[in-house]
Amino acid sequence: MNFKDKVVLITGAAQGIGRAAALQFAEHGARVIVHYNNNHEQAEKTLAMLEGGLHAIIRADLTDADQSRELVENVVRDFGRLDALINNAAIFESHPIASVGYDEWRKAWQNTINTNLIGTANVTFCAARQMIKQGGGRIVNVSSRGAFRGEPDAPAYGASKAGLNAMSQSLAQALAPHNVFVYAVAPGFVDTERVAWKVHGPDGEDISNQSPLKRVARPDEVARTILFLASEGTDFMTGCIVDINGASYLRS
Repeated sequence: MNFKDKVVLITGAAQGIGRAAALQFAEHGARVIVHYNNNHEQAEKTLAMLEGGLHAIIRADLTDADQSRELVENVVRDFGRLDALINNAAIFESHPIASVGYDEWRKAWQNTINTNLIGTANVTFCAARQMIKQGGGRIVNVSSRGAFRGEPDAPAYGASKAGLNAMSQSLAQALAPHNVFVYAVAPGFVDTERVAWKVHGPDGEDISNQSPLKRVARPDEVARTILFLASEGTDFMTGCIVDINGASYLRS
């Protein structure tokens, strides 16, 4: 895979899957823009880890429509184009229906949908319009096994990722005539900082045993699939949703 001089924007790239993707894109020659919202220190660490020097970090709150637009505008202003958008930024808030109050329930839904779906949709709109203008591009959305398997303690998260899948497939059809291709990856549990407390906690063995491989995914494994989809020669895969869950959940 060769991304020499390609400009790649990765949202939520301070840690986890986003960081792993940033490292691999840079290793293959891309000019990487590391987006973050709150974790400036970790975003700086990601930037410092990237091969080559033509990279940047940009802060934006994706729940703010103006900041989403400005994020893409700033990338194009500074780098001249945008070849790939990796929508990785997301939040997960537990809100089990049997135990939370109504206010907490509504807040979790609003926060999750605004970040994971509406914020992503806004960044995607701005990126896609730039890609149409320049003659093409690729968009990879990071979804989740929870969109299919369910998220009983965080139904808003599952719903947001199911919506992201539907958006990905709708836009794959809408954008293909413009040489813009859209994909999604749907990981199960991944050994990232965000879920370390769970995959390495008391439930860790049970979680690992969900897969016949007896482990959870590594961030670099998810990143490798993202890179493949964003590379040349995958045009006819547009609209696909690639499961990365170690056979822990098989859908028909």
